[in-house]
Amino acid sequence: MKALGGDCRCAELVTRSRTGSYSIRNPTRPAIPAPRLLSFTMPANRSIDAHHHLWRYSASEYEWIDDRMGALRRDFLPAEFIDELAGAGIDGAVAVQARQTLEETEWLLQLATRHKEIFGVVGWAPIASQHFASSLDTLAANPKLIGLRHVVQAEPQGFLDDQDFNRGIRAMHGTGLVYDLLIAEHQLEEAIRFVDRHPHQIFVLDHIAKPKIAAGEIEPWRTQMQQLSKRSNVWCKISGMVTEDSWTQWSIESLRPYLDTVVDAFSAKRLLAGSDWPVCLVASSYAQWWQVLRNYFANFSDDERAGIFGATAARTYNLK
Repeated sequence: MKALGGDCRCAELVTRSRTGSYSIRNPTRPAIPAPRLLSFTMPANRSIDAHHHLWRYSASEYEWIDDRMGALRRDFLPAEFIDELAGAGIDGAVAVQARQTLEETEWLLQLATRHKEIFGVVGWAPIASQHFASSLDTLAANPKLIGLRHVVQAEPQGFLDDQDFNRGIRAMHGTGLVYDLLIAEHQLEEAIRFVDRHPHQIFVLDHIAKPKIAAGEIEPWRTQMQQLSKRSNVWCKISGMVTEDSWTQWSIESLRPYLDTVVDAFSAKRLLAGSDWPVCLVASSYAQWWQVLRNYFANFSDDERAGIFGATAARTYNLK
């Protein structure tokens, strides 16, 4: 799995200046000024983090966590995450797979049953297997399973054109399960072809398709995102952005062109806010990321903010 990770050893220190702004320091990296706090009232409906991970760490199962992300080489479990939710004023979240095993999916479902803050699980299943369709009814019977995901970003070019994988996606039709689409920006053209084969399947695009923010490149990502957004069965998660930017030099201004693009393409009605915790922590604390989003969307209407920060995730994933 090719993912970016974060530093969460609680080494970060939050300080407040006399002007009311915050900065977050970590001894392992230069300080990044946190965004100025704006007046913002969270929507009356549930606020939902549409994307986070949990895991019990082992080197063999999380080999993608390299030395740069060494602080991720530990367990990240519900108790710690629930504290993060409370600190950021978020009511609950969607847990997303990080390993491609049924064992992990079952574990996440068990956690969701035990912890009311985990509203649902986007798990993994062997979608390309010839036995997938026959096992789907059993999987979908668990009310906490709300979707499936495969780590397509780590697959070779053409994976989404594979006949067996597409057969599995067709089998999902009618189950109510969402498919989370995890790709990098160079796979967008392939993803558009893929989505067009399944007009009745709901898709949620993870991490705004991971554009090259650190390099300052916006094309052809922007044009292809506009094309993908014309498919009305595709929603988009605003998550995973700070880890695509410079981990030590990102700012709301470096993220703004990419935020503007997804708002213009999908409109506020098809956007879901997520954290990608703990992966995000390499570049941002959990609360800091939510403040970035609150600042950016501060001038949107109450209904638009209610959707982005929770209602759209609840509708799209049919969260109870």
